[in-house]
Amino acid sequence: MSKENNYCVIMAGGIGSRFWPMSRTEFPKQFIDILGTGQTLIQQTFDRLLNLSPKENIFVVTNEMYKSLVIEQLGINEDQVLCEPSRKNTAPCIAFANYKILKRNPDANIIVAPADHLILKEQKFIEVMETALEYTRNNEALVTLGISPSRPDTGYGYIQFDDSSDAEIKKVKTFTEKPSLEIAKQFLASGEFSWNSGMFIWSLSSINKSFESLMPDLDALFQEQKEKFDTKKEKEAIESIYAVCKSVSIDYGIMEKAENVHVTSADIGWSDLGTWGSIYTHIDHDENKNALIGKNIMMYESEDCIVSMPKDKLVVLQGLKNYIVVESNDTLLVCKKEDEQKIKQFVTDIKIEKGEKFV
Repeated sequence: MSKENNYCVIMAGGIGSRFWPMSRTEFPKQFIDILGTGQTLIQQTFDRLLNLSPKENIFVVTNEMYKSLVIEQLGINEDQVLCEPSRKNTAPCIAFANYKILKRNPDANIIVAPADHLILKEQKFIEVMETALEYTRNNEALVTLGISPSRPDTGYGYIQFDDSSDAEIKKVKTFTEKPSLEIAKQFLASGEFSWNSGMFIWSLSSINKSFESLMPDLDALFQEQKEKFDTKKEKEAIESIYAVCKSVSIDYGIMEKAENVHVTSADIGWSDLGTWGSIYTHIDHDENKNALIGKNIMMYESEDCIVSMPKDKLVVLQGLKNYIVVESNDTLLVCKKEDEQKIKQFVTDIKIEKGEKFV
């Protein structure tokens, strides 16, 4: 199957504040080798997508301040980096990429993926994506990649699908934001739900029709500037659009409202790596279930901890149970694992009390 009409859009604009202090506004988690593999998360994502599309058809949408980081880490051309002047969530970000691609190839078939997800079963991912691309090439459908749930997790959104057929790609019934544990257990027991991975597959014509009908205000802003995309006036166009457009997610703006939404579900060894706790599950543990990132960490009478240190720093820890200990950028965080949702609040407090320097 020819790949020349396949395009990929990597969304890389987030700042990953839940990964503070390693992830900073100036150097967020997608540009960090957070798992100690030798590759940053965005490099892993890019290499994975090279199996599905030519290198020149991969675009990265990110904040202006990360442009040089993207070029340096991925070795792509400057015109493949789409710079957002401000953060406006995923719908404007995806519309931006659509209008850029439209100027190059109206027959494009597109994969949209976040920059910072972990996928351990890459071959399975490629097979699932190839099937989805074939489907969207021949059907006017918006396909989302669902993850077969392994536990009743309250941290993910859920997708309910029509389970009446054996087809790999099923019609979506409902989307549910992060449910309570009780409801998550019911979802799992029913066998009709997948986790929402935030990855999408669609033809350019299908997604543009959806923007036109379901987000006409946003689409009108892009239509007015249509001729400027993929020219020297692109920056001027996107600045004028982002100055007035609303911040809306693609899920809320389109996926939850469209009639032609489908899901393909698979076990691809996926994690959205949203928290230090999710990192803990993907790193080898010592005999006391400590996950250690760094060469010179010595643990005594400590268990179930995640410790991330600059590689050559000698660190000795004693008597800790269930803690996150992270040193990065001259900053030290020590926090109970069960309280890691408070990290976002810590970052907010630091901004107020200590200024932007530490975040």
